[in-house]
Amino acid sequence: MISPIILYEDNDLICVVKPAGMPTQPDKTGDIDVMTFLNAYLEKEKKENLYIGLIHRLDRPVGGILLFSKNKYINSKLSQMMQQNKIKKEYLAVVCGKTKQKGILENYLIKNGKTNLSFVVDKQTMNSKKAILSYNRIQTIKENQEYYSLLNIKLKTGRHHQIRVQLSYAGIPIWGDQKYNTLQQWKKGTTIALWSYKLTLNHPITNQNIVLQYIPKQEPYSKFAIFE
Repeated sequence: MISPIILYEDNDLICVVKPAGMPTQPDKTGDIDVMTFLNAYLEKEKKENLYIGLIHRLDRPVGGILLFSKNKYINSKLSQMMQQNKIKKEYLAVVCGKTKQKGILENYLIKNGKTNLSFVVDKQTMNSKKAILSYNRIQTIKENQEYYSLLNIKLKTGRHHQIRVQLSYAGIPIWGDQKYNTLQQWKKGTTIALWSYKLTLNHPITNQNIVLQYIPKQEPYSKFAIFE
């Protein structure tokens, strides 16, 4: 398993790049996770503060930037900023098919706790939650008579499997998504082409504007000319 990359660190917060397939925090599999990695990293570096606070999560199959706090005060501040949508996250996704140049998807979702899947339902459905995202198409390519589009996605809300569910419902499921993409058969171990590539925030102490970005180099992202 590839180790996380430390993308940014100061006395208050730390940002890492989570490899696709690694859990964000400990789970029942017992596999190495990002939080355990960070605790080991801080201990090895003999940092005085060994506190690690989780600010947001990524699904295990999804790779990209994760933000953590390094003390309880900052954890509270960053969590509040996240709730107020003052921390901006952007995603890259490779989807199956052609898309419009840009679009907004608005649906109501409900989670099935037994299957750990979410579904688009009617607005009136009990316990359903509103989900909104916007996307811009970066490029479309054709390969083996199939079209694939690279999208830049911004979330307006944060729901369980939101991007995966909404794109699938719109008829443009994500490449390699073995839960929500039924258009193609995927080999076991295929990694979903969804990546948290950009994070923007004002530092809770200094108010410095921080913009962090990490572009994945592996397939299928490497198929697009923009990454050449």
